[in-house]
Amino acid sequence: MLIGWALRQSPSICLAAMLAWKTASRWSEVAALSRANFVLVTDTEVIIDWSTLPKGRRGNPYSKSRMVVVTGPLTEGIASLVRSLGGFRKLTQVSTDGLASLWRAEPAMRQYTAHSIKRGAVDHLVAAKAAGAQFPEHLISRLAKHVNEMHPTVADMTIRYTTDPIPLARVLRTAEVTAHL
Repeated sequence: MLIGWALRQSPSICLAAMLAWKTASRWSEVAALSRANFVLVTDTEVIIDWSTLPKGRRGNPYSKSRMVVVTGPLTEGIASLVRSLGGFRKLTQVSTDGLASLWRAEPAMRQYTAHSIKRGAVDHLVAAKAAGAQFPEHLISRLAKHVNEMHPTVADMTIRYTTDPIPLARVLRTAEVTAHL
């Protein structure tokens, strides 16, 4: 639903929405990106450096969540839109409140909030992992920028963003140990 809505918007809003989904990010983080944050742009891979943005990355420029590689579905469209960005201009001028206003104007989008994109992406990844997708579960937390270096699996903040407890419980893999009790 989000991508369908995004495709009907201006190129900058479309790009911001696709990147927010693909990077499990807050709207404000993605909206603050400029062309300078994209260190590599090809049709199959887009690499983003988040280190110049607010919300935690300033404190640790060496965080594992600093760099994100976008691949897979939507990458070619994202790359095309990124290439059209000029210089240091922000990705979009639409604020989080502005996004909420756009969503309130469309009946199908009214139930969404500023956290809906990130929450939806985290939920999607948790469900995919629970269904057998082959990737380490701690990457969900890393992508969502909830990295806790002392705990290499799913971070507490990531759990906050999930809405379905069943796939989350499976991803946390406690069954692997309770089977031995």
